[in-house]
Amino acid sequence: MIEIKTSPLSDGEFNRGVFATCDIQKGELLHEAPVISYPNEQHQYIEQTLLGDYAFEYGIGQSAILLGYGMLFNHSYEPNATYEINFRNQTFDFFAFKDIKAGEEICINYNGDVDNQDQLWFNEK
Repeated sequence: MIEIKTSPLSDGEFNRGVFATCDIQKGELLHEAPVISYPNEQHQYIEQTLLGDYAFEYGIGQSAILLGYGMLFNHSYEPNATYEINFRNQTFDFFAFKDIKAGEEICINYNGDVDNQDQLWFNEK
């Protein structure tokens, strides 16, 4: 259903993205990314590494690093996918927000809500 390929949206060292290998219908589950959570007090150490830009908020007082393809979805202010935190399963569950065609890159809004237009943290530097 999904695969990792070179993304035209990124020109950095890691220009990867998640792409659909078949047509995907709105609402369909794309991926369940397991998490490694840690207390926010430890985030100062994560910020000193490349992983700092890949951490997600994970409930009250926690942050998380996503495994699987979870950290490879690129950002769009007009995303075709969204995610929900599944605390019971300790996963981030990614869903199609709209119909996605085979070959299309799958993007999420890094701000969490699909319609949130706030500037991204890594563009504030």
